[in-house]
Amino acid sequence: MSTVDVRLETRERRTAPVAAVAWALWNALQLLFTLVFTAGGIVIALALRVLARGPRLPLRMAARVWAPGLIGGAGARFAVEGADAIDWSKPRMLVANHQSVIDVCALFRAVPVPLRFVLKAEMARVPFVGRYARAMGMVFIERDSRRAGAKLLREAVALLHDGATLCVFPEGTRSRDGRVGPFKGGAFQTAIDAGVEVLPVAIVGAGAVLPASGFFRVRPGPLVVRFGAPLQTAGADRATLARDAREAVIALLERAP
Repeated sequence: MSTVDVRLETRERRTAPVAAVAWALWNALQLLFTLVFTAGGIVIALALRVLARGPRLPLRMAARVWAPGLIGGAGARFAVEGADAIDWSKPRMLVANHQSVIDVCALFRAVPVPLRFVLKAEMARVPFVGRYARAMGMVFIERDSRRAGAKLLREAVALLHDGATLCVFPEGTRSRDGRVGPFKGGAFQTAIDAGVEVLPVAIVGAGAVLPASGFFRVRPGPLVVRFGAPLQTAGADRATLARDAREAVIALLERAP
């Protein structure tokens, strides 16, 4: 090893701890911004919900103010592909892969109509956030309860019949390794019963920008939402629909930019 190589290696060893501390401080500031910005947004959204007598306006605020603010705060380079080919006047159910909590921001930002989510029941018990989600008409699911599952089905079908756009993460949890897990069939029964299309959506890069593992470890990078071709539900069974939707999401993830 040359003298120059030794000096470079020594310099890298010295600067690595400094860089780690700098990133930790920067992530702490980003976390503080996220909490304050989200809390302020919730207060305004709840007030708008009362004044506008409905969730449409605050949901659009989430898409145009809250989501872009958090995506920009994370340093993500955001892009949307395939949205122009979708008829957004029709109710439908979106199904997306799930790697990060920033997925919600990405979908809010990418979908040009008010968007609701199917959320874990635990979210309803989170102070402030749960109140917001209930006020916006989100649907909550208790994964281990058949009775709750039937209630979810009725609520989701009613929303779709009313013209809503509903988003589900059919893996049921965030992926730690980037691979798309099996899609659970229950969500697809909702689309079948409501008679609406299923729209596969791939979120690319979210796991790198804000990984599921670790505590709020944000890194700048590309964040892309890709919309696929709608899947028809007439005459379909939920197992086949779940398989076809998963394959479509994987194909979108693997597609070259």
